[in-house]
Amino acid sequence: MDKQTKERLGEIRGAIKKYGFDKILGQSAKNKIRQKEDDEANELLLDDEIPVKLRLMLQDLGTTFIKLGQLLSTRPDVVGDRIANELANLQDDNPPITYEEVKEIVESELNGKMEDLFEDFSQKELATASIGQVHEAKLITGERVAIKIQKKGITDKIDLDLRILKYIANRADKWNANLRKINLPGIMEEFDRSIHKEIDYNNEFMNMQRIEMNFIENPSIHIPATYDRYCTSKVLTMEFIDGTKLNDVYASTGDEFDKKLLAKHVLDSYLQQLFIDGFFHGDPHPGNILILEDNVVCYLDLGMMGFFDEKFKRDLSEVVMLFMDQDVDGLINQLMYMDILDYDIDTSSLRRDLNDLFGRYFGIKLNRFDGVLEALLSLMQEYGVILPNEVVTMARGLSMIEAVAHNLDPEIDVFASLKPVAAQIAKQRLDPKRYLKSKKSNAILYGHMLHTLPKLLTRTIHKIENDELQFNLEVDITDKVSIIALISALLIGSSTVSFGPTAFDMPVISLIGYIIAIILSIIGLRKFVLK
Repeated sequence: MDKQTKERLGEIRGAIKKYGFDKILGQSAKNKIRQKEDDEANELLLDDEIPVKLRLMLQDLGTTFIKLGQLLSTRPDVVGDRIANELANLQDDNPPITYEEVKEIVESELNGKMEDLFEDFSQKELATASIGQVHEAKLITGERVAIKIQKKGITDKIDLDLRILKYIANRADKWNANLRKINLPGIMEEFDRSIHKEIDYNNEFMNMQRIEMNFIENPSIHIPATYDRYCTSKVLTMEFIDGTKLNDVYASTGDEFDKKLLAKHVLDSYLQQLFIDGFFHGDPHPGNILILEDNVVCYLDLGMMGFFDEKFKRDLSEVVMLFMDQDVDGLINQLMYMDILDYDIDTSSLRRDLNDLFGRYFGIKLNRFDGVLEALLSLMQEYGVILPNEVVTMARGLSMIEAVAHNLDPEIDVFASLKPVAAQIAKQRLDPKRYLKSKKSNAILYGHMLHTLPKLLTRTIHKIENDELQFNLEVDITDKVSIIALISALLIGSSTVSFGPTAFDMPVISLIGYIIAIILSIIGLRKFVLK
């Protein structure tokens, strides 16, 4: 272990001891984390001050730990509601770096002198955080821009802290049974991916390009333009947005803003991100949304985005529809299908608890998710279910957007807004283009199968002839009747298939069934006739 790592590990251990977490982790005099079999550590876990102490400790330890706390604040299913709520108060602000440092970074990253790159560059920062800070500037071509500059050496500091955090997580997981339940090593791997995305400004640049394309035909949503000539992994240059903060819109009493229309724009745009695009803002709090002229909504800070692949997006939309229909059995089956619930879970108990939840929230006319999602996440936690990070991010984002929409229009009906989205999802499923795309990919797959079948059949027959092929089947193929019945079933079944892609004027599934029947026939001939 090098000197720098030892010094940093010493700082972390000191902070852990300062706030009393050494007793929870079960440190010995040798600072090796092990399980402590006494009541004191367990009582500490129930201490009402634990969430506050944890927040203060993470704040003291700096950038990496603040970002870890912010991640954990989105995972109440892992750390519980009390800790998640407290960690949401973490402040990510550090003293700004000097203009000389900013100039050095910008000129190095953009390969040019400031006077050649910019007509004007403000020496005073607009905002500062632990990873970077933002300055206003004007390009040589005249555009007014905001430039995010990453502080020098921050990547090395984060990588050092990550190595230490992974070490602590692995030791804690090995020696402490209570902490093992929340899978600290898995959380650290997730955090590693998350923070490296955040410190690579190319990632945010690509996010902005992609989400801008998703809303290119929607004039009510605006994404700041980016300038790729002025963007690198450590410098991000985007259109300067001069809009109105949401809190000021909430407080406005004139007719400058149509709050009901804004609520609809905000909600509809986020539902589109979730269920149509499968690419959504992961942190849409009011500070990341500005309102422009003509009631246009502008999303900012697009470094943290959630992503659903096509299958997960379809599965999740079905979960939402089953949830809205209060179909408890369908919901449980869908969550099992998605591998979120284990098949050995106590479904009778879960069914009862879900019915109680639906009765509590749907007993009256419900037009919001307010409280329902939190209750559902809490219920999953009780059953030991660790939800995929994307699901938790989605639930948190949807709760934030719902709060924004409700503050703009207290009468907005979120469920009513979901209905046209559900109709669009159903329409997408019946879209011939989607069918053709699926048919094309299946055709490629079946083509590969047909290409390899002759070679596979030749090899199989060769192995049969040389007594190299072994079968481990539940049926007894040493019995003549069994093997004849099996071959007959394959032949009859293959003959009745009339769907799917074809080859040699017959369905591919039928062709595969005939080939298996031929192989079994050869085995039967060798075993019972030629023996």
